[in-house]
Amino acid sequence: MVKKVLVILAEGFEEIEAITPVDVLRRAGVEVTLAGLSARTVSGAHGVKFQADVTLDEYRDLPDAIILPGGMPGAQNLAESKKVAELIKKMNAQKKVVGAICAAPALALAPTGILDGKRATCYPGFEKNFSSAITFSKDRVVRDGNIITSRGPGSALEFALELVEQLVGCEKAKKLSEAMLLKT
Repeated sequence: MVKKVLVILAEGFEEIEAITPVDVLRRAGVEVTLAGLSARTVSGAHGVKFQADVTLDEYRDLPDAIILPGGMPGAQNLAESKKVAELIKKMNAQKKVVGAICAAPALALAPTGILDGKRATCYPGFEKNFSSAITFSKDRVVRDGNIITSRGPGSALEFALELVEQLVGCEKAKKLSEAMLLKT
């Protein structure tokens, strides 16, 4: 059965952190849907415009994973959405994969409480938004149960491969890593 992933794009998202996982997951045979938080055309933090497949309001499925890119003000826009917070909690309650990178773990995930009692990482400086119930790690990618967090643009490829490993398996992640000429 093909795994389904939803990537939520909010105005001001970090382009590398969104598109790298989309590309790698699609190479792995995963069905990826881009959902604009409030519109189908969404501008990234560096002015690159993207055409989402749907808006978040139009999306009706419950995917196997969600991905929340960081970037500013994108991560803050995700954090201000009640619909995003509800989806995060629902996905976590069902032990589905929740991935967030850069500022998104601190701004969008932490306030929902799903990181409490877990290890997580985020963009340097945003860990101040983690409560004392969250164990901050400086690792580039952290997986704790069904939650995968990552530091930022430079770790986007590692983050994407960790998502592939979690959703499709170690063997597929290893083959992709080799095919993309990454260090192994």
